[in-house]
Amino acid sequence: MTDTLNKSSLYKTDAHTRRRNGAEKRFKLYGILAISVGILALIALVVSIVGNGAGSFRQTFITLEIALPADKLDKEGNRDPEEMASVSTFGYAPLIRNAVVAHAEAIGFDVDLSAKDMGGIISKSAPAALRDYVLANPDSVDGTVTMEFLVNGRIDGYYKGRITAEIAELDGNVSPEQLQLADAFLEDGILETRFNFGFLTEPDASGQRPESAGLGVAMLGSLYMMIVVLCLALPIGVAASIYLEEFAPKNRWTDVIEVNISNLAAVPSIVFGILGLAIFINFAGLPQSAPIVGGLVLTLMTLPTIIISTRAALKAVPPSIRDAALGVGASKMQAVFHHVLPLAAPGILTGTIIGLAQALGETAPLLLIGMVAFVKEYPAAFTPESGLFGEPATALPVQVFNWTQRSDPAFVERASGAIIVLLVFLVIMNGIAIYLRRRFERRW
Repeated sequence: MTDTLNKSSLYKTDAHTRRRNGAEKRFKLYGILAISVGILALIALVVSIVGNGAGSFRQTFITLEIALPADKLDKEGNRDPEEMASVSTFGYAPLIRNAVVAHAEAIGFDVDLSAKDMGGIISKSAPAALRDYVLANPDSVDGTVTMEFLVNGRIDGYYKGRITAEIAELDGNVSPEQLQLADAFLEDGILETRFNFGFLTEPDASGQRPESAGLGVAMLGSLYMMIVVLCLALPIGVAASIYLEEFAPKNRWTDVIEVNISNLAAVPSIVFGILGLAIFINFAGLPQSAPIVGGLVLTLMTLPTIIISTRAALKAVPPSIRDAALGVGASKMQAVFHHVLPLAAPGILTGTIIGLAQALGETAPLLLIGMVAFVKEYPAAFTPESGLFGEPATALPVQVFNWTQRSDPAFVERASGAIIVLLVFLVIMNGIAIYLRRRFERRW
């Protein structure tokens, strides 16, 4: 009798208990290992993106004194911007080149370098910037103006570690002598590398001017499309969810609808791009690459996510809330809109923001509807002829795709910088969703 009690004692661990405890410890270890691997992969991804893209937020600038001769820029002498506009950027390029040569001579730079090569350290966007300034300030002609320009992308890459003297010997776009000239200007104080606000505000640039390419137009295009998605997907999605959850009869048709909504949430985004191309462009005749088309396609893609999250939020409201409202004489609609919907609002807003964040990062459907246009000017405001409905636009993820297709290393750096901006927006949107849920969530 005593031996039997000892064998079944709670204070003594038997073989079965040891195996069970060992399995539990191994399961916990597997979970910790899986989380650790995920965190390490995330850290490696973030470090890689930040390491490659941080340089895009810093740019090298040069400050020069430019002589503006009237005989070159305003031959009529009327200081009329319309007459002066006849001088193209090709007429301004020699003025910048002469300023570089003059400053090199002033500081005693004696390396054998032609005037053309000296001017080659300046960005090809500089003549356009100088022309815009002169046309905006015609009285500056026949004088001297101090202006700041971007340097060539290769020179900028030299100060970011992408270009070395050895690489410059093999690179047809820059020479070691040009790097020496840049170093002389840096020592003289007219050359500096600092934060580049233009990366966030300027439009895209051609393949010959990577240093002046920015995200301004892409960010505006993404904003336009998010406004369309918010104005369409939120009311349609919430209305459909309320009907299906609160008013629709439970029969085979609603079952079919619910199954299809769940299936649509799992459909690859590129399928929505094909659908948008067929309906909105080929059938409806909407302009290709317009923000309204991109917004409509992303609305179709976001609707299932919003409907599913909204229905989950409505289901989370206890039935007693509905019963209490109906018990005091409220109608079905009053019970839903005055009691259930306000209590479900945090979950609805959270699902909407997550859906918008998902739409913000989509690329494939936008590529299929042709939103890969090279846009060098800001689109106009919200008018039927332009803005949402007319002028071509691009978006942040599409801009990343475009830059990765270009050969210049500076565009690869800018693509990583655009990914950083996109990730910041996604983190902010998800942070807002978490805040709203915790701030307004009711626990039952």
